Amino acid sequence: MFKRFRRLRINKTLRGLVRETSLHVEDLIYPLFVKSGEKIKKEITSMPGVFQMSIDEVLKECVELQKLGINSIILFGIPAVKDSVGSDALCEHGIIASAIKAIKKEFPDMFVVSDLCFCEFTDHGHCGILDMENETVDNDATLEILVKQAIVHAKAGIDMIAPSGMMDGTIEVLREGLDEVGYENLPIMSYSTKFSSAYYGPFRDVAESAPSFGDRRSYQMDPANRREALAESIEDEMQGADILMVKPALAYLDIVREIKDNTSVPMAIYNVSGEYAMLKAAGNAGVIDYDRVMMETMIAFKRAGADIIITYHAKEVAQILNKK
Repeated sequence: MFKRFRRLRINKTLRGLVRETSLHVEDLIYPLFVKSGEKIKKEITSMPGVFQMSIDEVLKECVELQKLGINSIILFGIPAVKDSVGSDALCEHGIIASAIKAIKKEFPDMFVVSDLCFCEFTDHGHCGILDMENETVDNDATLEILVKQAIVHAKAGIDMIAPSGMMDGTIEVLREGLDEVGYENLPIMSYSTKFSSAYYGPFRDVAESAPSFGDRRSYQMDPANRREALAESIEDEMQGADILMVKPALAYLDIVREIKDNTSVPMAIYNVSGEYAMLKAAGNAGVIDYDRVMMETMIAFKRAGADIIITYHAKEVAQILNKK
């Protein structure tokens, strides 16, 4: 009887030897939400275990992350004051610029990524300067302030920027703008294929970034479009993106694989708030083995082609990996 497949599953050591996909703590980026003020650590009801934190609390969190072996974070800002153009994001004393400086001073080896967008900083919750006539974001006007935001982050000491607004031409203008002022070695991780998704709901609670009117379908991608998704990432690679990204992840693993097979730069995924919240809710309800499903999900991301996983599960994943 033919038993070649069963023979290779017969014991734990042999299964490990032939395992095709592996997951490491170094693959993980942990999102942090930095809020103006002091001594703030507010848990988000829709995202158990995820907090809005002031800079002093973020520094304490970095200590815990490094103990777990997590050395990469991505920052989102919640300023004290929002306005129509997201002025806090353009200020060298703004919440993200201040957080970058504080983290890099205390933890110079922490790899700090900044989300480059305006939805958290504008009073209307959209991702840039509004075109009121068409009730959408003005693409070119937003590109101008994105470059200014990137330079503020670069001067503060950021290690990588991650533009997430899905404006056409973002990567080209950022690369040119950064190179012109001496930041040619600053990498760009593009949210190259970001879908207009219902999975973002809890994020808008923690980032306080829900649009005050309408939605983001005029600039984020239609979830139904596979060919366009691939074209978006190919275009960003051509414009100079150093890393590509698919967001959300779990419902779009076919897109992850197709982009991976058709591009040559590293691939990231964002395991988004709705995906996290669903696993948390199912685990708390006792309907799944939370740890096993979480780790199976992480392996699925890697198997689909992700080199980098941005996830709110990062600390829990690291704890499990560190026990092996």
